[in-house]
Amino acid sequence: MIEKINSLKETIAQLSASNEAEVEALRIKYLSKKGEISLLFNDFRNVPAEQKKEIGQALNILKNQATERINELREALSSSETIDDNLDLTRTPSPIKLGSRHPLSIVRNEIISIFSRLGFTVAEGPEIEDDWHVFSSLNFAEDHPARDMQDTFFISRNPDVLLRTHTSSVQSRVMEHTQPPIRIICPGRVYRNEAISARAHCFFHQVEALYVDKNVSFADLKQTLLYFAREMFGPETKIRLRPSYFPFTEPSAEMDISCNLCGGKGCSFCKHTGWVEILGCGMVDPNVLDACGIDSKIYSGFALGMGVERITNLKYQVKDLRMFSENDRRFLEQFQSAH
Repeated sequence: MIEKINSLKETIAQLSASNEAEVEALRIKYLSKKGEISLLFNDFRNVPAEQKKEIGQALNILKNQATERINELREALSSSETIDDNLDLTRTPSPIKLGSRHPLSIVRNEIISIFSRLGFTVAEGPEIEDDWHVFSSLNFAEDHPARDMQDTFFISRNPDVLLRTHTSSVQSRVMEHTQPPIRIICPGRVYRNEAISARAHCFFHQVEALYVDKNVSFADLKQTLLYFAREMFGPETKIRLRPSYFPFTEPSAEMDISCNLCGGKGCSFCKHTGWVEILGCGMVDPNVLDACGIDSKIYSGFALGMGVERITNLKYQVKDLRMFSENDRRFLEQFQSAH
């Protein structure tokens, strides 16, 4: 019997299986009630008394060895079936829903595309700025209301470090280090110390444009605005310019477009005027050019700026600004086919 036990030990040590069914078959063959090891235990009563101790110990070792080997095979198969080196455990479980671009991104990219066809390139700058680039270089007076803490977010009460209130700071940075001709568009997020409501938010997005060169006139500005309005809102769109005031432009204007909902006939959206305001613009004030190191006697330029949320509202009739920052999937899914 000892020879048979030793033979089975060698056989069991070399057992292998490629699937769970084969493992179960090996278990039945060796460890079931009618298995080979169980039959050896049944023959144990016929062993002479002087050999019972030795053979009994050998049988127990054999049974334990067979049990361990079969468990090893089962665990190895289980691990190989569940672990995949290429499996991304952070992936969203199926079915995976496709995302879409945010409506503000769709409109911002469209604005950039329109101006790029006019030769404008994208310029970017920091959101945490200093007083010079946000206010002083842009002709803001020392006592201008925008410098008050109730209108601007200052960092740690430091009057020289703040969150930019407009992307005009990017324009001043470019003019400081670049000689004309300059033709840039500045998209980015800006911050104002305002109460959050359906019509206002403490942060929003702007796109501003700047063109500086010799002999730039207000007529160049008007043609640029007309081209943009018709590319963005349709070829039948009309524009009008109303006198306004901005510290960094002179003369300054607000631009209205004919209401794209009623075609200029008058509706509740345009307050029955037929016109909707979309942006501010004007000729760059000579003081701004000089402050940024550009000779205002040689060069002139125009600037314009618009809120991306405002343009998005006009295109998609989104009435509550808070929807843009709440990440409500039901709202965002409506723009899957927009771009």
